[in-house]
Amino acid sequence: MRMPNLGTVLKAEISRLARKEVRAEVETLRKASGTYRREIAELKRQVAQLERRLKQAAKTRPAAAASAPEGEDTGTRMRFSAKGLQSLRAKLGLSAADFGALAGVSGQSIYHWEQGKSVPRKSQLPKLASLRGLGKKEARARLESLS
Repeated sequence: MRMPNLGTVLKAEISRLARKEVRAEVETLRKASGTYRREIAELKRQVAQLERRLKQAAKTRPAAAASAPEGEDTGTRMRFSAKGLQSLRAKLGLSAADFGALAGVSGQSIYHWEQGKSVPRKSQLPKLASLRGLGKKEARARLESLS
């Protein structure tokens, strides 16, 4: 009878023990991976639900914002309309130069704004807005006081 080679036996035993250790480590990693996958799936469901709620809230928000009472300052932004400026100047019966003097700009600027070639700066919009409520007599009086 032949004796097994000691080196072969050691090699086989080491391989068997290494496989056993690796199997144990892989099993714990497999369990952790499964747990992480379940958690990720749950988070994805939550994100999808939150996105649906957000879309729903966005649909109802414009209606709520439109019903806000007037006079409340909700971050009012001033709009500019070239046509509106033109009609205001015509209503007041002023030349572009005179209207520009009231607004604190040149007559050429007024002309360009009316033609749509340029638009006033944000800093100039409040001054233009303040001129909207003027009548002809008050506009003339302001021009006289500027001269």
